[in-house]
Amino acid sequence: MVRRKREKRKRPPFGMPTGIILLATAEGWRHSVCTAEGGMLCGALPDVPIHAGPADARDAAAAMVAGLARDFHRAHVEVAWDPPREPWSWTGRVSLVSPPPDACGETAG
Repeated sequence: MVRRKREKRKRPPFGMPTGIILLATAEGWRHSVCTAEGGMLCGALPDVPIHAGPADARDAAAAMVAGLARDFHRAHVEVAWDPPREPWSWTGRVSLVSPPPDACGETAG
């Protein structure tokens, strides 16, 4: 009987996104992605011009978070933006649309 070599699953470099903060600064659009494990991934929004409008920046940030969840966790998420408290700051809640597959490759649920 031949045994299959057991693959070690490498842990993603960061946890599942649960929220995002988007800020307009003089240098451009900045983001902070909050994870389920309590971590935070911060940086500038790539490919978004400094003078882009808030709607364009929110769309780009939501697409970035969805791409990260898909690429690293194989999960589909969507971002719901809260009304802004300040004119230069937005907060979004990330919700799971479809769960990541389990170890056998099937979706849980």
